[in-house]
Amino acid sequence: MPGGYEWHTDEWTASDARRILRLPTQDDHKYSRGTVGLLTGSGAYPGAAILSVEGAWRAGIGMVTWFGDKQIGRLVLQRRPETVMGMTRADAFVVGSGIDARTRTEKVTSVIQGMFASPAPVVIDAGALDLAARAHGPFVVTPHAGELREVRIPLGLGVDDIDVDPLSERLSGDFRERLLVVRETAVALGGVVLLKGAETLVATPGGWWAVVRTGTPWLATAGTGDVLAGVLGSILAGAVRASDDEIDVEELGPIAATAAWLHGTAGRIAAGPGMPITALDVAQSLPEAFVEATR
Repeated sequence: MPGGYEWHTDEWTASDARRILRLPTQDDHKYSRGTVGLLTGSGAYPGAAILSVEGAWRAGIGMVTWFGDKQIGRLVLQRRPETVMGMTRADAFVVGSGIDARTRTEKVTSVIQGMFASPAPVVIDAGALDLAARAHGPFVVTPHAGELREVRIPLGLGVDDIDVDPLSERLSGDFRERLLVVRETAVALGGVVLLKGAETLVATPGGWWAVVRTGTPWLATAGTGDVLAGVLGSILAGAVRASDDEIDVEELGPIAATAAWLHGTAGRIAAGPGMPITALDVAQSLPEAFVEATR
């Protein structure tokens, strides 16, 4: 992974993404391009497994493995037969998409905590966000505004007044206030925060930040966040394989911003002149977005 991440930007662009995205070479094979392992989907949200796996495959990874209920696994294989079933060694993990923290089993919680204890960086989404404060290695959390509370509550941030919702007020305020919320969360958490929205904000514990504005309002539909989690896991796993050293948490900031840029661009491409889209439409447009960044 190339160094030099001191550069700072306010808005992440295609040229920034180009510096992160990795193109395969003649010497590459499936393992050298990275392996991402996903623990996503549940009985209530089986589609999240399919969407996150699809997002991972479409973002240029060498191998995708998936772990979970066998019945859901069959659905994953129907859509993406290249996927390896079972939790094997991976360069990066994605956990939580399509999982409800309120109904999460002890077994799933134990597997998530095992991933947190591994040296591989982790993308923490949806039903694993309440566990993020327990993560040890480099990680990225990917909440939308409604989920950010699940990250902040274990940290004791902005949850004192039960009659007023200060977090909602701050997130509905101006850009600077929303950025401050994201940055203070990243510092307290010790991990990267990617706050999904019309303007996606990314911040690292060390103070680096970026805003991504490539998306479209049509992305506000079920399942697009699951696709993003897979995209981020894919790019992260590729970066790990390309690096001679362990990935530092600060390096995850530009990687997360690049994933958001790619995902937003895919949404824009899928929507075209302003058409309704689904999450799978976004995933299927990822290769074209990849070309837009790397050409």
